[in-house]
Amino acid sequence: MTEEIKSLSEEIEETTVETIEETTEKKDDKLKLDYGKERKLKKGTKVKESWQYNVFRVFNVILMTIICILTLYPFLYLVAQSFSSEAAIIKGQVTIFPVGFNFTTYKSVITKGEFLGYYKNTILYAVFGTFFSVLFSAMLAYPLSKPQLILNKFFVPFIIFTMYFGGGLIPNYILMTSLGLRNTIFSFVLPGLIGTYYVLLMKSFFSSFPHELEEAGEIDGLSKYGVFFRIVLPNSKPIIATMVLFYMAGYWSNWFNAFLYLEDRSKWPVAYHLRQIIIGAATSADPGAASLENMQIASNIKSCSMVLMAVPIICVYPFIQKYFVQGMMLGGVKG
Repeated sequence: MTEEIKSLSEEIEETTVETIEETTEKKDDKLKLDYGKERKLKKGTKVKESWQYNVFRVFNVILMTIICILTLYPFLYLVAQSFSSEAAIIKGQVTIFPVGFNFTTYKSVITKGEFLGYYKNTILYAVFGTFFSVLFSAMLAYPLSKPQLILNKFFVPFIIFTMYFGGGLIPNYILMTSLGLRNTIFSFVLPGLIGTYYVLLMKSFFSSFPHELEEAGEIDGLSKYGVFFRIVLPNSKPIIATMVLFYMAGYWSNWFNAFLYLEDRSKWPVAYHLRQIIIGAATSADPGAASLENMQIASNIKSCSMVLMAVPIICVYPFIQKYFVQGMMLGGVKG
């Protein structure tokens, strides 16, 4: 009796194992079949797009193309005009291609005076000013992003107040003169050292910074300054790159501070030098008194100056473009 029970149990086990194996094989075959169908679908079959989507895509391409043309045309026109002849400019024959190609104006601007020295001054002012502007703006924005800061509700409106009301031109001039900063790099940099709008952008960015990273730094023994310089700033590349672009563009094209505070020609930035050339060319553009070369320079000096001022910033932008959009999105003022 015992032997019969054992034999029956063995038969049941064998039958169960065979059934499980058959079921597993069927499932595997079904999965392989489904996977093969998916591969065929991916390779040979395309999802049918609705006509509404196709219309939208065509309209979107046309719209973006028009916007790109409208955006690029003014700059291309300036470049073409800077290389065109005086007669073509007067007759309005210049579009996006130069007419009567020549380098007369560029040669005059670059070789006349100490142009390279002015460029060196501009690079020095832009690098020096951008570095300290970004540093001090970040040092101001970081504590303002902390809600536990004492009198935080007072400091933020006070800083916003400076966006709409300033001391005025004459008080600023008297201040720079009384401090003995005229004809120095500080008179060019200090008036625009901190931009209120940029501080608000950085404050918004720092408000979304992970507090866990700061707490981890404090647990490891870092001070508040250590957390700021060793954790917060290295992980804030998007907003810092955005501020670098904004501040550098401002310092690069700034001529008004040089007009007010820099009397020494050797300390002029290139923007102020080009402005003086434009004024000189405009005053000597009388056809009866000016030479042919001066008339050519007067006709396209503005476009040439704009190209010389814009090219360096255009060359810098691609290197920080990947951080620019992210910085603006993360640092945008959130209401």
